[in-house]
Amino acid sequence: MGAPIGSAGPIGQDGAQGGSADEGSGVGAVFRNGAFLRLWLSQALTQIGGNMVLFGLTVIVVDSVRSNTAVSLLILTFLVPAVLFSAVAGVYVDRIDRRLILVATNLIRAVGFIGLYLVGANFLLILVLNTCISIVNVFFSPAEAAMIPVVVPRKQLLAANGIFTLTLNAAFALGFALLGPLVVNVANPEAVILVVAALFFVATALCFSLPPAPPTPAAPALGTGPEKPAHGRLDSVIEAEKAVVSTFAQLREGLSFIGGHREISWSLVYLGIAASLVGVLGVLGPDFARTTLELDAKDFAVVVLPLGFGIVMGVLLLNAYGRYLPRRRVIEFGLMALGTLLALLSAAGPISRFLQRADDAAGIVDLSGVTSLLAVVVFIAFLAGIAYACVAIPAQTQLQEDLPEDVRGRVFGVLNMLVSVSSFLPIILVGPISDLVGTTVVMLTVAVAIAVTGIASYTKRGPLDPGEASMAADPRVVDPIAAALGADRPTWRGPVDEQIPVPSDAPVGTPTMPRSRASDREETTRETALRDDTAPAGASEQTDAERPSSFLGDQPDRD
Repeated sequence: MGAPIGSAGPIGQDGAQGGSADEGSGVGAVFRNGAFLRLWLSQALTQIGGNMVLFGLTVIVVDSVRSNTAVSLLILTFLVPAVLFSAVAGVYVDRIDRRLILVATNLIRAVGFIGLYLVGANFLLILVLNTCISIVNVFFSPAEAAMIPVVVPRKQLLAANGIFTLTLNAAFALGFALLGPLVVNVANPEAVILVVAALFFVATALCFSLPPAPPTPAAPALGTGPEKPAHGRLDSVIEAEKAVVSTFAQLREGLSFIGGHREISWSLVYLGIAASLVGVLGVLGPDFARTTLELDAKDFAVVVLPLGFGIVMGVLLLNAYGRYLPRRRVIEFGLMALGTLLALLSAAGPISRFLQRADDAAGIVDLSGVTSLLAVVVFIAFLAGIAYACVAIPAQTQLQEDLPEDVRGRVFGVLNMLVSVSSFLPIILVGPISDLVGTTVVMLTVAVAIAVTGIASYTKRGPLDPGEASMAADPRVVDPIAAALGADRPTWRGPVDEQIPVPSDAPVGTPTMPRSRASDREETTRETALRDDTAPAGASEQTDAERPSSFLGDQPDRD
């Protein structure tokens, strides 16, 4: 019997240690891999716990400081470290045993959460400790992602990454909108922090049981370089400095590329709105629940939960019917709908009172349960979630599609960094402004800005190109989340050797990119031959427009 997957055996043909070539590639086979299961449980516990802490700390800050500005600062402590330290973290992740990084970062964060519990409602100490925890998290994330190929054979990487993507998206709904509010209402916000500390201790034990993942010879461990062992740590510091310099150089490259490509600029605008809106609602949500819904700050999950369900519904609708619609039009009408729904949400009180008066005047059926303020807010938030999905998901896909192959993954990573940075400004501004003019006014202003952006995109970008107007997407590409759920047509990312490699100096977290439309043109003959060889009899006349595919993938080439 060979060594189990993830053991310290030789690298198998599939890329994982001890991986068997005849193992399945589906979700079931991945979960039968004990090492992957422990790594995934660690991810689930830490992601859900992190979102629970975000909810608990938000309630603590709102109850103690009663300032939207304070909530803005709290959210920034979660976001800023990832942008500032990602490049430096990547250097050390490649030069230290990744299992050691996972164990150490989980343990440090668990101790940090105990510290958060002990400081109580001291706002300044909360900011300092949470910033430190977020910095540690910057080292955990790339180490966790790099550990997946260590414990999973190459043929299972697609399903494994799909599971991690699904977990990442579900963790926010479970932690922030469900479990966090549940613990707060059953006990108190401080209890959330203790529960999360326990989750991180469990994650530490799970990571400790993983196989070692020492650095490769190309990236020697700190202080053990083959050429200059006495200066290994100094060399690592120099590499970290180079990584920072390289990040700024790539940032300039990304800005230059964006300036010369109008379609990329619009995709960045769409993604910036989607990213910043989450933070804005996080800042304004507690005060909205308190002032508009007359609930406690801890109850603002009544807005977040239906919003999350709406996003899930939007994803399902896009996968089922989005391929029949031009992607840009979906984004534009999604922006208009999202702006309109946020405006209605800011006016939920008057809308509810109007419906109640109309119900009383009619006097036919008692609709008080439907016309209540809470019911109106839940319904509008659910629809807003669907509209949000119609913006965020196709915008991300459009950006991937529009990037040419020669730009490579690092520019995509820089663009993601720009999106993160662009989301900071609204988060910084909405807190102080809402303290001055009120939450309702700020929400209405944000709603108008989003709707105007959709209208501007529709009017200024002009008519659709022939490729954009096509109803069918590239038949090879579908959603990784669908693959994780066991869909019949899993996400196509191409064989590993056909993906665009990520350069060694790219920022941490830069994804491997699918080939662009330009490279697809070069592959047309080969792909046509493959389809002809594998198609059933009588299917050779099927056109691309007739062939169904997922909306989340590339659309046909534009001429």
